[in-house]
Amino acid sequence: MNADAHPRLAWAITGSGHFLKESLELARRFPDVDLFLSSAGEEILSMYDYKLADLKKEFKVYRDNTASSAPVGLFYHGHYHGVVIAPATSNTVAKCALGISDTLPTNIFAQAGKRRLPAIVFACDTAPEVETESPSEWVTTYPRAIDLQYSKQLATFERVTIAESVEMLNLALQAHYSNLSHIQAHP
Repeated sequence: MNADAHPRLAWAITGSGHFLKESLELARRFPDVDLFLSSAGEEILSMYDYKLADLKKEFKVYRDNTASSAPVGLFYHGHYHGVVIAPATSNTVAKCALGISDTLPTNIFAQAGKRRLPAIVFACDTAPEVETESPSEWVTTYPRAIDLQYSKQLATFERVTIAESVEMLNLALQAHYSNLSHIQAHP
């Protein structure tokens, strides 16, 4: 099957508000980004005053409304050059680490692995103490040992980069696009 002439970046949003605004700002800076929303991601966007209709003006948006996660079929046709999950809840990170793919974001993560595509995961729970923004205020959270364990486990996966901050997410994205340019320039 022929690969898409202009592959895109698949960007999943899960049910976390952890630097959601900053994650979306980064998504806007890079070309040809499609959003893949979990049901919880769609809820959290609303809680942080993001309107789905507005996002659809900027991105192709895929919603988690099919039992089989039908949009993952796009990965089989070379439609994507990589996957970003930002922000990623501890639930999503654990599912990805255990190979569970029962939401749209976990399904595209699994498909990226099966297609040998790079994935960048901005995990919410990577330190014993985390400052994060709730819909109304900044709060401190204390990830559980199991949350930290799954983030570390996911970091051992081939072609997976764990970003622990917005700055690390930006650097990982820049490296990804730099590598794409190099690959495209030297087939």
